[in-house]
Amino acid sequence: MDKKVVLITGASSGIGLACAVHLAAQDYEVVGASRRTTPDEAWTSVVMDVDDDASVAEAVGQVVRDHGGIDAVVTCAGWGLAGPVETTPLAEARAQLDTNFFGTVRVVTSALPSLRERKGRIVLMSSIGGVIGLPFQAYYSASKFALEGWAEALAWELKPHGVHVTLVEPGNFHTGFTGARRTVPADADDPYATAAAKAIATMERDEAAGAEPAGVAAVVAKVLTASRPPRRLSVGPAGERVGVIAKRLLPNRLFEAASASSLGV
Repeated sequence: MDKKVVLITGASSGIGLACAVHLAAQDYEVVGASRRTTPDEAWTSVVMDVDDDASVAEAVGQVVRDHGGIDAVVTCAGWGLAGPVETTPLAEARAQLDTNFFGTVRVVTSALPSLRERKGRIVLMSSIGGVIGLPFQAYYSASKFALEGWAEALAWELKPHGVHVTLVEPGNFHTGFTGARRTVPADADDPYATAAAKAIATMERDEAAGAEPAGVAAVVAKVLTASRPPRRLSVGPAGERVGVIAKRLLPNRLFEAASASSLGV
Protein backbone atom coordinates (compact mmCIF):
# COMPACT_ATOMS: atom_id res chain seq x y z
CA MET A 1 0.00 0.00 0.00
CA ASP A 2 1.26 3.50 -0.85
CA LYS A 3 2.25 5.70 2.03
CA LYS A 4 -0.15 8.46 3.09
CA VAL A 5 1.16 11.88 2.05
CA VAL A 6 1.11 14.46 4.87
CA LEU A 7 1.94 18.13 4.31
CA ILE A 8 3.16 19.83 7.50
CA THR A 9 3.64 23.60 7.68
CA GLY A 10 6.10 25.19 10.07
CA ALA A 11 8.20 22.04 9.85
CA SER A 12 11.56 23.72 10.46
CA SER A 13 11.16 23.94 14.24
CA GLY A 14 9.00 23.37 17.30
CA ILE A 15 5.77 21.45 17.05
CA GLY A 16 5.93 21.29 13.25
CA LEU A 17 9.36 19.66 13.32
CA ALA A 18 8.24 17.25 16.04
CA CYS A 19 5.27 16.24 13.88
CA ALA A 20 7.53 15.68 10.87
CA VAL A 21 9.90 13.46 12.88
CA HIS A 22 7.10 11.46 14.50
CA LEU A 23 4.97 10.93 11.40
CA ALA A 24 7.97 9.98 9.25
CA ALA A 25 8.78 7.32 11.84
CA GLN A 26 5.16 6.15 11.55
CA ASP A 27 5.77 5.46 7.85
CA TYR A 28 3.96 8.48 6.41
CA GLU A 29 5.28 10.23 3.33
CA VAL A 30 6.03 13.54 5.06
CA VAL A 31 6.50 16.82 3.21
CA GLY A 32 7.78 19.54 5.52
CA ALA A 33 6.99 23.09 4.45
CA SER A 34 8.75 26.19 5.75
CA ARG A 35 10.32 29.42 4.56
CA ARG A 36 13.69 27.70 4.55
CA THR A 37 14.21 24.13 3.45
CA THR A 38 14.73 21.55 6.18
CA PRO A 39 16.46 18.64 4.42
CA ASP A 40 16.20 15.33 6.22
CA GLU A 41 16.59 11.83 4.92
CA ALA A 42 13.29 10.83 6.55
CA TRP A 43 11.13 13.34 4.65
CA THR A 44 11.11 15.78 1.76
CA SER A 45 10.96 19.55 2.03
CA VAL A 46 9.22 22.31 0.14
CA VAL A 47 9.76 26.06 0.43
CA MET A 48 6.57 27.84 1.45
CA ASP A 49 5.81 31.28 2.89
CA VAL A 50 2.30 30.98 4.31
CA ASP A 51 1.94 34.78 4.17
CA ASP A 52 2.21 34.73 0.38
CA ASP A 53 -0.60 33.49 -1.88
CA ALA A 54 1.65 32.59 -4.79
CA SER A 55 4.19 30.80 -2.60
CA VAL A 56 1.49 28.63 -1.03
CA ALA A 57 -0.17 27.82 -4.35
CA GLU A 58 3.15 26.88 -5.95
CA ALA A 59 4.28 24.75 -3.01
CA VAL A 60 0.99 22.84 -2.73
CA GLY A 61 0.98 22.31 -6.48
CA GLN A 62 4.52 20.95 -6.30
CA VAL A 63 3.54 18.47 -3.57
CA VAL A 64 0.59 17.24 -5.62
CA ARG A 65 2.75 16.88 -8.74
CA ASP A 66 5.60 15.14 -6.95
CA HIS A 67 3.56 12.83 -4.72
CA GLY A 68 0.32 12.38 -6.64
CA GLY A 69 -1.86 14.07 -4.03
CA ILE A 70 -2.23 15.02 -0.38
CA ASP A 71 -3.91 12.81 2.23
CA ALA A 72 -3.55 15.13 5.22
CA VAL A 73 -2.51 18.66 6.11
CA VAL A 74 -1.10 19.58 9.52
CA THR A 75 -0.79 23.35 9.95
CA CYS A 76 1.86 24.36 12.50
CA ALA A 77 3.27 27.59 11.03
CA GLY A 78 2.83 30.53 13.36
CA TRP A 79 4.38 32.96 15.81
CA GLY A 80 3.39 34.99 18.86
CA LEU A 81 2.91 38.71 19.46
CA ALA A 82 2.90 40.15 22.97
CA GLY A 83 1.95 43.60 24.20
CA PRO A 84 -1.00 45.73 25.30
CA VAL A 85 -3.89 46.10 22.88
CA GLU A 86 -3.77 49.89 23.16
CA THR A 87 -0.12 50.24 22.19
CA THR A 88 0.25 47.42 19.65
CA PRO A 89 0.70 48.87 16.14
CA LEU A 90 -2.04 47.73 13.78
CA ALA A 91 0.58 46.62 11.27
CA GLU A 92 1.90 44.11 13.84
CA ALA A 93 -1.63 42.98 14.70
CA ARG A 94 -2.42 42.42 11.03
CA ALA A 95 0.85 40.51 10.55
CA GLN A 96 -0.11 38.20 13.44
CA LEU A 97 -3.48 37.40 11.90
CA ASP A 98 -2.00 37.08 8.42
CA THR A 99 0.34 34.27 9.45
CA ASN A 100 -1.57 32.43 12.15
CA PHE A 101 -5.04 32.63 10.62
CA PHE A 102 -4.89 33.55 6.95
CA GLY A 103 -1.71 31.50 6.48
CA THR A 104 -3.69 28.45 7.54
CA VAL A 105 -6.56 29.48 5.28
CA ARG A 106 -4.22 29.76 2.29
CA VAL A 107 -2.70 26.33 2.82
CA VAL A 108 -5.93 24.47 3.52
CA THR A 109 -7.92 25.99 0.66
CA SER A 110 -5.07 25.28 -1.77
CA ALA A 111 -4.95 21.65 -0.65
CA LEU A 112 -8.70 21.08 -0.52
CA PRO A 113 -9.17 19.72 -4.07
CA SER A 114 -6.70 16.92 -3.33
CA LEU A 115 -8.02 16.39 0.21
CA ARG A 116 -11.58 16.03 -1.11
CA GLU A 117 -10.45 13.58 -3.75
CA ARG A 118 -8.70 11.43 -1.15
CA LYS A 119 -11.19 11.99 1.70
CA GLY A 120 -8.30 13.36 3.70
CA ARG A 121 -7.77 14.90 7.10
CA ILE A 122 -6.99 18.40 8.30
CA VAL A 123 -5.27 18.99 11.64
CA LEU A 124 -5.08 22.64 12.66
CA MET A 125 -2.68 23.70 15.40
CA SER A 126 -4.73 25.99 17.58
CA SER A 127 -3.92 26.76 21.21
CA ILE A 128 -5.43 26.94 24.66
CA GLY A 129 -5.07 30.64 23.85
CA GLY A 130 -7.72 30.05 21.19
CA VAL A 131 -10.20 29.14 23.92
CA ILE A 132 -9.02 31.43 26.74
CA GLY A 133 -8.06 35.01 25.91
CA LEU A 134 -4.47 35.61 27.03
CA PRO A 135 -3.78 39.02 28.59
CA PHE A 136 -1.17 41.01 26.67
CA GLN A 137 -1.33 38.44 23.88
CA ALA A 138 -4.70 39.56 22.58
CA TYR A 139 -3.82 39.39 18.89
CA TYR A 140 -2.32 35.93 19.24
CA SER A 141 -5.53 34.80 20.94
CA ALA A 142 -7.57 36.58 18.27
CA SER A 143 -5.76 34.64 15.54
CA LYS A 144 -6.51 31.34 17.28
CA PHE A 145 -10.11 32.23 18.19
CA ALA A 146 -10.63 33.03 14.49
CA LEU A 147 -9.13 29.67 13.57
CA GLU A 148 -11.49 27.86 15.94
CA GLY A 149 -14.62 29.40 14.41
CA TRP A 150 -13.37 28.96 10.86
CA ALA A 151 -12.60 25.31 11.50
CA GLU A 152 -16.10 24.65 12.86
CA ALA A 153 -17.68 26.12 9.75
CA LEU A 154 -15.23 24.32 7.46
CA ALA A 155 -15.98 20.99 9.15
CA TRP A 156 -19.69 21.36 8.32
CA GLU A 157 -18.88 22.10 4.69
CA LEU A 158 -16.48 19.19 4.31
CA LYS A 159 -18.49 16.54 6.14
CA PRO A 160 -20.40 15.44 3.01
CA HIS A 161 -17.05 15.01 1.24
CA GLY A 162 -15.55 12.74 3.88
CA VAL A 163 -12.86 15.19 5.00
CA HIS A 164 -12.34 15.46 8.77
CA VAL A 165 -11.19 18.62 10.56
CA THR A 166 -9.57 18.58 14.02
CA LEU A 167 -8.28 21.45 16.17
CA VAL A 168 -5.37 20.52 18.44
CA GLU A 169 -5.06 22.97 21.35
CA PRO A 170 -1.61 22.79 23.01
CA GLY A 171 -0.87 24.41 26.33
CA ASN A 172 2.67 25.37 27.30
CA PHE A 173 5.41 23.41 25.51
CA HIS A 174 9.14 24.01 25.44
CA THR A 175 9.95 25.17 21.89
CA GLY A 176 11.63 27.99 20.03
CA PHE A 177 8.23 29.73 19.91
CA THR A 178 9.10 31.51 23.17
CA GLY A 179 12.32 33.04 21.92
CA ALA A 180 10.76 34.05 18.60
CA ARG A 181 7.85 35.92 20.21
CA ARG A 182 7.67 39.57 19.17
CA THR A 183 7.09 41.98 22.05
CA VAL A 184 5.78 45.52 21.62
CA PRO A 185 8.30 47.91 23.23
CA ALA A 186 7.02 49.91 26.19
CA ASP A 187 7.54 53.67 26.55
CA ALA A 188 8.73 55.09 29.84
CA ASP A 189 5.23 56.33 30.67
CA ASP A 190 3.36 53.24 29.40
CA PRO A 191 0.52 52.61 31.90
CA TYR A 192 0.51 48.89 31.04
CA ALA A 193 4.26 48.27 31.32
CA THR A 194 4.36 46.65 34.74
CA ALA A 195 1.32 44.41 34.21
CA ALA A 196 2.43 43.41 30.73
CA ALA A 197 5.93 42.52 31.86
CA LYS A 198 4.53 40.34 34.66
CA ALA A 199 2.05 38.50 32.41
CA ILE A 200 4.59 37.89 29.65
CA ALA A 201 7.22 36.70 32.14
CA THR A 202 4.69 34.26 33.61
CA MET A 203 3.90 32.87 30.17
CA GLU A 204 7.57 32.53 29.23
CA ARG A 205 8.37 30.80 32.51
CA ASP A 206 5.58 28.29 31.99
CA GLU A 207 6.65 27.66 28.39
CA ALA A 208 10.28 27.13 29.41
CA ALA A 209 9.12 24.57 31.97
CA GLY A 210 6.78 22.88 29.50
CA ALA A 211 7.09 19.41 28.04
CA GLU A 212 8.84 18.64 24.76
CA PRO A 213 6.65 18.97 21.63
CA ALA A 214 6.89 15.25 20.85
CA GLY A 215 3.78 14.86 23.00
CA VAL A 216 1.80 17.05 20.62
CA ALA A 217 3.10 15.09 17.65
CA ALA A 218 1.90 11.83 19.20
CA VAL A 219 -1.58 13.31 19.56
CA VAL A 220 -1.55 14.43 15.92
CA ALA A 221 -0.64 10.88 14.87
CA LYS A 222 -3.61 9.50 16.81
CA VAL A 223 -5.95 12.00 15.15
CA LEU A 224 -4.76 10.92 11.70
CA THR A 225 -5.65 7.27 12.39
CA ALA A 226 -8.80 7.73 14.51
CA SER A 227 -11.96 6.23 13.05
CA ARG A 228 -13.90 9.22 14.39
CA PRO A 229 -11.48 12.14 14.80
CA PRO A 230 -12.53 14.64 17.50
CA ARG A 231 -13.31 18.22 16.57
CA ARG A 232 -11.10 19.54 19.39
CA LEU A 233 -8.36 18.01 21.48
CA SER A 234 -6.41 19.89 24.16
CA VAL A 235 -2.86 18.80 24.93
CA GLY A 236 -0.69 19.68 27.91
CA PRO A 237 -0.61 19.68 31.70
CA ALA A 238 -3.84 18.71 33.42
CA GLY A 239 -4.10 22.11 35.12
CA GLU A 240 -4.11 23.91 31.77
CA ARG A 241 -6.56 21.50 30.19
CA VAL A 242 -8.90 21.85 33.17
CA GLY A 243 -8.94 25.57 32.45
CA VAL A 244 -10.55 24.93 29.06
CA ILE A 245 -13.33 22.92 30.71
CA ALA A 246 -13.72 25.41 33.55
CA LYS A 247 -14.30 28.27 31.14
CA ARG A 248 -17.22 26.41 29.59
CA LEU A 249 -18.78 25.54 32.95
CA LEU A 250 -18.09 28.42 35.34
CA PRO A 251 -19.64 31.88 35.37
CA ASN A 252 -17.22 34.34 33.80
CA ARG A 253 -16.51 36.17 37.08
CA LEU A 254 -15.53 32.96 38.87
CA PHE A 255 -13.45 31.70 35.96
CA GLU A 256 -11.47 34.93 35.72
CA ALA A 257 -10.87 35.00 39.47
CA ALA A 258 -9.61 31.41 39.42
CA SER A 259 -7.38 31.99 36.40
CA ALA A 260 -5.83 35.32 37.33
CA SER A 261 -2.65 34.07 39.00
CA SER A 262 -1.87 31.48 36.33
CA LEU A 263 -2.19 34.19 33.65
CA GLY A 264 0.04 36.59 35.55
CA VAL A 265 -2.62 39.25 36.16
